[in-house]
Amino acid sequence: MRNIIVICIISILSLPEYKAQKIDNLTSFRDLKSDTYFRFHYDNDYFAATDENYTQGYSFELVSPFFKRNPINSLFYKPEDSELRYGLALEHIGYTPNHYELPEIQFGDRPFASAIMLKSFIIATDQVKKRRFTSSFSLGIIGPAAFGEEMQVGIHEATGNKIPLGWRHQIKNDIVVNYELGYEKQLVRFSNIFSLQAMVNVKVGTLFTNGSIGFNTTLGHINSPFTTLINKKDFSLYAYATPMLNVIGYDATLQGGMFNKQSVYTISAENIERFTGQLNYGIVLQTKTLYFEYSRSMITKEYESGNAYKWGGIKIGFTL
Repeated sequence: MRNIIVICIISILSLPEYKAQKIDNLTSFRDLKSDTYFRFHYDNDYFAATDENYTQGYSFELVSPFFKRNPINSLFYKPEDSELRYGLALEHIGYTPNHYELPEIQFGDRPFASAIMLKSFIIATDQVKKRRFTSSFSLGIIGPAAFGEEMQVGIHEATGNKIPLGWRHQIKNDIVVNYELGYEKQLVRFSNIFSLQAMVNVKVGTLFTNGSIGFNTTLGHINSPFTTLINKKDFSLYAYATPMLNVIGYDATLQGGMFNKQSVYTISAENIERFTGQLNYGIVLQTKTLYFEYSRSMITKEYESGNAYKWGGIKIGFTL
C-alpha cells in the first residue's frame, strides 16, 4: 500500500496540467447503491465556454441482474468473494478542431472524429478488502457512420451557432473493439466525511490504447462504494477530485482507424503526446432513488501542436 501511495503522490506532483478521460461511468465515487439502475450522461465543452477538441459526448447506462446472462461476461475478471453487478451502455463521443466552421482541413489542429459504441461491463466490489475491479468490452464504429456531423450540425442550427463545415474531412469509418480493466483500492476513510482511493486503469483496442494511474478523493456526506448494497443511506452530498497520469499508446480519434488508412487528415504517431495528465472534479447529490452530478474536466494537449482544453458534464440517474 505504501508503494501505491508514493506512486500516486509522484503522479500528482509531476502534472503541470491535466487530461481527462471521457465518459467514465465505472469509477467508485459514481457508485449507485443498487443492482438495478439507469443513468444518462452528457458532456459538452459549452459548459466550459469553448467549442473545440472534445466537443460532445453522451451515454445511456443500464445496470441489471438481467445482464448476468450476457455471454460477453465470460471475458471479464470476476474475483471470488466479490459482489457483482452487470451493465450495458451506449456511448457516443465527438471531436472537432478549433475553427470547425471552415470547410478546409485545419492542418496542425485535430481532425473531425466521432465514434459510437455498445459497452458491456461488470463491477466487482470486495467489501472486506475495500477494493473494486471493473471490466468492460466495447464494440462500435468510428467515422461518418457514427453520425457525429448530423448531431453537431443539428445542435448548432437549433441554437443559432456557427454551422460546422469541415466534417467531410473526418476520420473514415473503421471498427471499434476495446477492452478495459480498472482497479481501485481504498487507502483512507474518515467516518462518512472523507475517503481516498488509488486507481489504475488499462485500455486496449482499436479506439484507445492507454494506461492510467492516480487517485480519487471525496469530501462531504458520503456513502462508501466498498460496502454491500444493502448498506445504503437515503442521502449523500459530496465533492470529488480525480487527478491521474496517462500513458498513451494509440488514439484513433487523432491517428485514424487502425485498419482503414483512407482518412484524408490525421495526426502522425510521432506528434502524439505520449504522457498526459488529467483532473476531473465535481459534485454529486444522491437520494434513496435519484442521482445527480455536475462535473468539470481539464486536459493537457494530446498532440504536439495542440492546446490544453476543458469541458463539463451532467449525469442524471435513478434506481429501478
